[in-house]
Amino acid sequence: MPNNALDVHDLTVSLGGRPVLDGVDLAVAPGENVGLIGPNGAGKTTLLRAVLGLVKPDAGTIRRSTGRPGYVPQKHEFTWDFPITVAGAVLNARTATHWLRGPTRDDRDATAEALDRVGLTDLAARPVGELSGGQRQRVLVARALARRPSLLLLDEPFTGVDVPTQELLTGLLARLAKEGTAVLMTTHDLAQARDTCSRLCLLNRAVVADGPPESLADPDLWLRAFGVAASGELKALLAGAGPR
Repeated sequence: MPNNALDVHDLTVSLGGRPVLDGVDLAVAPGENVGLIGPNGAGKTTLLRAVLGLVKPDAGTIRRSTGRPGYVPQKHEFTWDFPITVAGAVLNARTATHWLRGPTRDDRDATAEALDRVGLTDLAARPVGELSGGQRQRVLVARALARRPSLLLLDEPFTGVDVPTQELLTGLLARLAKEGTAVLMTTHDLAQARDTCSRLCLLNRAVVADGPPESLADPDLWLRAFGVAASGELKALLAGAGPR
């Protein structure tokens, strides 16, 4: 559909001669929050990297909304011992493409807005190396938001963070969706995905199933995606309330 923030059609990707994604179809509309779920090695991160243009597909098409997507990588992908402050790290996400002419007023305003949205304004002058795990995750989210993206991609945003950060991110993602931002995130936290996402996409090289959380309680879907059947506890979880 032309109005989608992201359209992936028949995407096939190989890495080092090994097939990672095979004929993936996925669409994300403005205001949707889609959780990408699958076992390790299912191709979730590869899909995000293909959308970002960091991985070249073997076949298929990727169409996304204008402007550069916001991207929240896993924490280990950022150099936390680099001598830079929280504000500097977020501002750098805006100015990396025009560092020779320095930051503009809009760059500084976008940085301040992003820091406020993730609750880091009071820590703006702190070196990033002194942050806790949850605070580091907030920095990565702020860096993505500073671009004011219409499409936000997150790779395991809830892994290794404290409860306050989980709650902040859950509320923030809900607000972004209401504002029209399209969100696609990978996660292993099914409870968090159920509470946060309007749709779940089960991925294991190909899309196994795609729909609201409560529609994915069929044990066969989980057997195909993870090699194990859905337990009674999992089916009860998926049948619970949708995003809050």
